[in-house]
Amino acid sequence: MTDYLDDLFSLAGRTAVVTGGSSGIGRGIATALARAGAATVIVARGEDRIADTVAELQAAGCTAAGVSGDLGSRPGIRALAEAATAPFGEPDILVNSAGINIRPPFADITEEDWDATMTVNALAPFLLGQRYATGMASRGYGRLIHISSQQAHRAFVGSGVYGASKGAVESLMRSEAEAWGGTGVTSNALVPGFVLTPLNARLQEDTGQIAALAARTMIGRNGLPSDFAAAAVFLAGSGSSYVTGQSLFIDGGLSVH
Repeated sequence: MTDYLDDLFSLAGRTAVVTGGSSGIGRGIATALARAGAATVIVARGEDRIADTVAELQAAGCTAAGVSGDLGSRPGIRALAEAATAPFGEPDILVNSAGINIRPPFADITEEDWDATMTVNALAPFLLGQRYATGMASRGYGRLIHISSQQAHRAFVGSGVYGASKGAVESLMRSEAEAWGGTGVTSNALVPGFVLTPLNARLQEDTGQIAALAARTMIGRNGLPSDFAAAAVFLAGSGSSYVTGQSLFIDGGLSVH
């Protein structure tokens, strides 16, 4: 039984790069991939949080390293793409979890807000995927995993530029699935509901809104970063080789309630 499960889910011998891997959903996924056996590179801005995450993974017996940088500019993205290959080599798995969430009233959104959001949330996944997938295809194995949002599918609580950027991410995911089809490289997206993470800390100050969002699920609670662990391991592993171009909702039933 162990060999059978390993064939489906083990990531031993694989290398993963997780952007935004030091907090929130990204940290939950990075932890899962590392504990499933992947040598995991944590990419984020804050060096202290990176160090904490890497230390926690190493203490658990995992192989992990961290790279600090900024995905907010084209030069920064390209520099991080190269730096992330230094610890363990070219990745077999890329998880695009880094994101920013700027939400002024719609009429007040500036061009700078648009550019900043689209660069981190959509351009970085495109450039990183383009950089790594060619090598994945040449080796016959690759997994591109994006973190999307309910707001890629419907507008609520001020979607603004963030919703537009996540819509772009899901279209990018489908384009990647088409582009790399037949090479052993797949591309998929995980679609969270409302998840208790630092990204939405400001909204969490409104306890009434938080309770209302939980009530809109079928499970009766809001999401946690750990809720994404099993799905991420599945999409990263051999058992998902026939799954590509898909948006998997991890939302407690929020989207169908």
